[in-house]
Amino acid sequence: MTHTQATGLFISFEGIDGAGKSSHIAALAQAFRDAGRTVTLTREPGGTPLAEKLRALLLHEAMDPLTEALVAFAARRDHLVQVIEPALARGEVVVSDRFTDATFAYQGAGRGFDWEKLQILERMAQTGCAPQADLMREPDLTIWFDLPAAVAAGRLAGARVPDRFEAQPQDFFAAVADGYARRCAAAPQRFARIDANCSREAVWQQVADVLVARGYLPGESGAAA
Repeated sequence: MTHTQATGLFISFEGIDGAGKSSHIAALAQAFRDAGRTVTLTREPGGTPLAEKLRALLLHEAMDPLTEALVAFAARRDHLVQVIEPALARGEVVVSDRFTDATFAYQGAGRGFDWEKLQILERMAQTGCAPQADLMREPDLTIWFDLPAAVAAGRLAGARVPDRFEAQPQDFFAAVADGYARRCAAAPQRFARIDANCSREAVWQQVADVLVARGYLPGESGAAA
């Protein structure tokens, strides 16, 4: 089904650090604009003044896994209330660099924090924001950039000064990748797995094909990554 101007659409980009997802987000946003859609481009943690402050704490201050999860969901709740839900209500396309799957992958699989407790926090933070009081807001589509941890580590080497997640060892990112795979297996209808271990052009073509196949973009999308 093709989404109309009046229908909001929520897309998240996910993947371990170094997967290359961020380089395609602007291209996707432009493809939607070229198709006549209004786009809200945002990120997590972050997206609001409060959530950006929480992001700085999360990326640079030492804390235990439960505190990490609580800070992430606090930022997410503010993001939903202040940015995501209003944009969807206006019929916009919301494209977010990460959302809840990242918390399950990083704090759940990476840090080893209890998966069921994360699910409780997910329901608490993401329910009651939408016009439907009992709806737990999730992305309509999650584009998962799947890349072996060893390849991601090579891409990150020599990059900017890493934050405390980027500085983690390779086995941490292998666990994070497993966390994404677990989330994908639990919600295959929401996820689109992208093989990120190929050229930038080939990765973009996979992304474009997914959006066209789902009727979110017209065929022959001309945006380039």
